[in-house]
Amino acid sequence: MNIHDRSALAATAHAADAIAFRLNGTDVALGDAPDSRLSEVLRASLGATGTKVGCDAGDCGACTVLIDEAQACACLVPVGQIAGRDVLTVEGLAETAIGAALQQAFQLHGAAQCGICTPGMLMAAYDLLRRNPQPGERETLDALGGVLCRCTGYLKIVEAVRDAHRFMGGGTIVTEVEGPSIGSRLARLDGAPKVAGTERYGADTAPDDALWLRAIRCPHPRAGFTLGDIEAFVAARPGLVRVFTAQDVPGENSFGIYPHLKDQPVFSTGETRYRGECVLAVVGEKEAVEALSIDDMPISWEPLPAMVGSAAALAEGAFTLHDFVPDNVLTRGRVERGDVEAGFAQATHVAHGAFETGFVEHAYIEPEAGYAKRIGDTIEIFACTQAPYMDRDEVARVLGLPLESVRILPSACGGGFGGKLDVSLQPMLAVAAWVLDRPVRCVFSRIESMISSTKRHPSSIRAKAACDAQGRLVAYAMEGDFDTGAYASWGPTVAGRVPVHATGPYRVPHVRNLSRAIYTNGPPSGAFRGFGVPQAALAQESLFDDLATAAGLDRLEFRLINAIRAGDTTPSGQRLEASAGLAECLEALKPHWQRLLADAAAFNASEGRTRRGVGIGCMWYGIGNTGMSNPSTMRVTLSQDGRVTFWNGAVDIGQGSTTVLTQIAADALGLPVERFDLVLGDTPLTFDAGKTSASRQTFVSGRAAEAAAAALRAEILRLTNAGPSARLALEGTTVTVAENGVVARIDLAALPAQPDGTVLEGIGSFDPPTVPLDAMGQGVPYATYGFAAQIASLDVDLDLGTIRLNRIVAAHDVGRAINPMLVEGQIHGGIAQGIGLALMEEYLPGRTENLHDYLIPTAGDVPPIDIILVEDPEPLGPSGAKGIGEPALVPTAPAILGAIRHATGVTPRQVPVLPHRLWELLRAKEGRS
Repeated sequence: MNIHDRSALAATAHAADAIAFRLNGTDVALGDAPDSRLSEVLRASLGATGTKVGCDAGDCGACTVLIDEAQACACLVPVGQIAGRDVLTVEGLAETAIGAALQQAFQLHGAAQCGICTPGMLMAAYDLLRRNPQPGERETLDALGGVLCRCTGYLKIVEAVRDAHRFMGGGTIVTEVEGPSIGSRLARLDGAPKVAGTERYGADTAPDDALWLRAIRCPHPRAGFTLGDIEAFVAARPGLVRVFTAQDVPGENSFGIYPHLKDQPVFSTGETRYRGECVLAVVGEKEAVEALSIDDMPISWEPLPAMVGSAAALAEGAFTLHDFVPDNVLTRGRVERGDVEAGFAQATHVAHGAFETGFVEHAYIEPEAGYAKRIGDTIEIFACTQAPYMDRDEVARVLGLPLESVRILPSACGGGFGGKLDVSLQPMLAVAAWVLDRPVRCVFSRIESMISSTKRHPSSIRAKAACDAQGRLVAYAMEGDFDTGAYASWGPTVAGRVPVHATGPYRVPHVRNLSRAIYTNGPPSGAFRGFGVPQAALAQESLFDDLATAAGLDRLEFRLINAIRAGDTTPSGQRLEASAGLAECLEALKPHWQRLLADAAAFNASEGRTRRGVGIGCMWYGIGNTGMSNPSTMRVTLSQDGRVTFWNGAVDIGQGSTTVLTQIAADALGLPVERFDLVLGDTPLTFDAGKTSASRQTFVSGRAAEAAAAALRAEILRLTNAGPSARLALEGTTVTVAENGVVARIDLAALPAQPDGTVLEGIGSFDPPTVPLDAMGQGVPYATYGFAAQIASLDVDLDLGTIRLNRIVAAHDVGRAINPMLVEGQIHGGIAQGIGLALMEEYLPGRTENLHDYLIPTAGDVPPIDIILVEDPEPLGPSGAKGIGEPALVPTAPAILGAIRHATGVTPRQVPVLPHRLWELLRAKEGRS
């Protein structure tokens, strides 16, 4: 039903008490209650789902609209207040010259990544450009300050807003590329619906007859509970259909990432282990379900003592959280090489320290949402996810069905960063829809999303580093405890990855790195952009600053002396054969480093209360799974009617894989990108491309896409007896193959076809070559690594402990930038999240469970960022490419902490460095309390 149909129905049904207003220039009339949120009315009653809901509290700005040409958060406006007024939403922007120009500019600059914040950003920008078509940077930042973005780092958005005036005359973006696609700044192929507000996220669509599901969650860190008379509870409340508990699960009432660790229940039984654990799900009409209070539920709670933090779980006498882990240590990781004690004994300089990090929330702007419906003996789920095939496997297990009976249709994903790798609402929806044989939908509230989803692992790291008199590293030792929370999630991955990376991207002959993932009564800790490497890098980079100072070396030069290079051997015994570009990154940063240091010295000569500092951080990151199979398979087809279709199972969560993989496939086939139709992520139709995590899609799925397209090209060349230099063209149903003046043609319509119309196809797979780590952590954990170095310049107010970032310069070895614009966007976004990790973000269960109390960077918190792309080709990668997702974040916080130290002389060892913490460090340095 379109917006006009809904409006007509509303006006007819409620003519007497209708609320009439104009929406995007069209008269509408509604019978909704006057106190209904405008955001809900726009989405549910009028079908204008371009207005997004990220918080329902006015914190995120995703629901920004214009009411009588003034900005407003639609979630805070009762619909009764808009009678007789004009409302403009993102769906109406294209009808205005300014709005159309903005949409074009957003596409050109890559300003929409996941796209969930894009409608709100566009509306805020439209309001600004109506008043000033060519605003300055400060004015633009102020105008966008009320809308949060978790993906872009804001800079591409600011560029787009300030550049929109160029499109006011009807200019259009470049949609076709002359010559090779790889290396071009091609606009995002999935960008048009994001900027138009027509993209479909998990909360944007569901069958008309879908029931509403709401999870009821434990309000205590740990509790026993008993359930009352569920049937009587439902019968007494009109509009409720059923309450689902553990006994209603047809298959296994458990899920988890690792096959041997399906330790998390769909519905808890008897005892909950963290605040936010699901006990049951209520299903019925939305109004009836949402009207319930947790106090209405037939549940009796018995709060129990909880283990908060790793130290409590490891303490003598601590109770056992899971029977199969008597000491609460889920798993251990180890990398040991050389003789670390001998290394320390021969060293000239030694540094050591203890470092702490806390829970960090993903804070994607789209809360989890989706629906499930049963179709005969199959179940279909439409929901936000980073891993559709993992979802399929989990749902099949929970329902007791074969894999082929489960279909996962990924919605557009409004941010993930690792947090949407674990299933969330999928098992609950599947159980309810299967049992009731009715479609069932669910949308998490912001608070529910934050209390129930996985977090970055809190860490307690003790580390020691040593170098010789010339500053060459000789030894490094680390012991790290990682709080994996109540359930395993990705705890084994973090415990395994951290020891490999803990020395950083440097040559260190003697190494002993140990890690533990520990069960506690905290929220489950899972995957979050880096899998524990950001925490380890904070410790290692800080100690290397200590060593550089002790050895009398410039901090950048110290890193350059020790930088690992091609031909060197890593602590896990792997010889790096190629593509190790850290030294090139550091060389590229040298002039920026020297200029910023000189600037800081001049600034500090005034000896005022504000001090300027400059810091540097480096990183390496293994692309893909650690020492495990990590395959992807892709398919490219030609049909009888002349369509080229790319069957791509890789989920794009905003990072740009849909565009990048198509660019790779286009060049491998020899046809332009615009000739490709896309089928994305539908599990029965696409091969398993693996999860979107560990920075693997460009490298792994890109190589598979390249192989699939190359296989199709080879088939075309075989049919025409042409050689590898032939040029292809496709017109209608005819493929033309030209080589050395000889032209051959294939009439696709004349070829025998498969049932789906396919006449020619190419299938390609790639699994990076790795060797599992042995008991000492020796092996080949990753086929390739990303490398980077970043510089941060900042000012510290010595009286207040506040910090203002001035600039970040980032040099990244990406192997080959398939699409430089999208690579830059990933680096911007990763740096913004690194800023949050360093200075702002601290998730405290029960206290910071919304986007008002949990602070993420706004447009005004991200400084100018200079990006230097270093392309040291990876022979295994598609056209030499590697990954960029995680590498973008890892070095940012270490660089910031190094800059704080340079400015103040104090060394923060706990993040985030909130003002009160820095103030206390400064007072302690001065000997004052």
